[in-house]
Amino acid sequence: MFESVYIRLLTVVLFLQISGNLQADAGIIPAPPELNASSWLLMDYDSGQVLAKNNIDNKLPPASLTKIMTVYVAASELAEGHLSLSDVVTVSEKAWRTPGSRMFIEVNDKVTVEELLKGIIIQSGNDASVALAEFIAGSEEVFASQMNAQAKRLGMLDTHYMNSTGLPHKNHYTTASDLAILARAMIRDYPDIYSWHSIREYTYNKIKQNNRNNLLWRDNSVDGIKTGHTEEAGYCLVSSAQRDDMRLIAVVMGTDGSEARIKASQSLLNYGFRFYETRKLYSSGETVTSVRIWKGDRETLALGLDEDLFITVPRGQYRNLDASVEKNGRIFAPVTRGQEQGMLQVSLAGKDLLKVPVVALEDVQEGPLLHRLKEEVRLFFE
Repeated sequence: MFESVYIRLLTVVLFLQISGNLQADAGIIPAPPELNASSWLLMDYDSGQVLAKNNIDNKLPPASLTKIMTVYVAASELAEGHLSLSDVVTVSEKAWRTPGSRMFIEVNDKVTVEELLKGIIIQSGNDASVALAEFIAGSEEVFASQMNAQAKRLGMLDTHYMNSTGLPHKNHYTTASDLAILARAMIRDYPDIYSWHSIREYTYNKIKQNNRNNLLWRDNSVDGIKTGHTEEAGYCLVSSAQRDDMRLIAVVMGTDGSEARIKASQSLLNYGFRFYETRKLYSSGETVTSVRIWKGDRETLALGLDEDLFITVPRGQYRNLDASVEKNGRIFAPVTRGQEQGMLQVSLAGKDLLKVPVVALEDVQEGPLLHRLKEEVRLFFE
């Protein structure tokens, strides 16, 4: 698992390094929009390529963007069987008293986990966040440690949580880069729970509230994710949209109003969909190349990838991609399936876009003794 996470992070890092180069090349693609925000980022979901960025590693207060992680932790507990949507939560006084946006639960209310999750996702309820955190972990403080553990596991290296709501605290911070990692994980790992982010309104306790993500009404391709606002954080939005087979994630932090965060996010999404396209290069287990293997019970070894590989390029440039495999010298049996045997390198117009390991797609055992001796002779003369 950690190896595949490393490969994904390596790919993202390489894309971060080259995305500016592609944008700067005259005649290929225009520069991304400049936004009046503290930090922003546009990422392709499938490839992980960053298409636009500004101050993406600045540690900033996330406000209610925190609740993406609150929901992610709850979804992981559901997936592991530690929690059920039908479980009943008794609302504490602390949850009821939590300031800020509310689901309007009352002290000692009996509320299901499903209702609380929808109150968090759709209504951005701080009260619901605390109630769910206390139910899962016993206290909000322990729940925050679970949030931090998940952040570390996902590779969110510049994030630290102190609570489940995003209420201000000097040690509660994240970055646009980390939020994009989290958003991508939310969509990938828990698609059923993610689908609730597109629900436009929710009623609890006879009080109907609209989803605070106004992009859901302005762009039918948008299906999430979360708004945030405090005086310290400004107006923030993490959004995602899918058009045809391409999904983008936009992170906008620190704008000066709710309308500004909507316009900035829409501008990023439109830019990405207009000027880029994403293609699958290879499927997991697909043979990328076959190479000579020495002293084995066969003479060729199939090399490929252990997960699907996508790439995002300027529209119309896919046909100009170059791909090559550099293997790790001569390969000798025995070889185990999944063993790294080289690197796949993809470039465009002479610039490296990505490098990912290629692995053996099959086990190869040592050949008979006589065959191995013959191979030794061949190697000697070569």
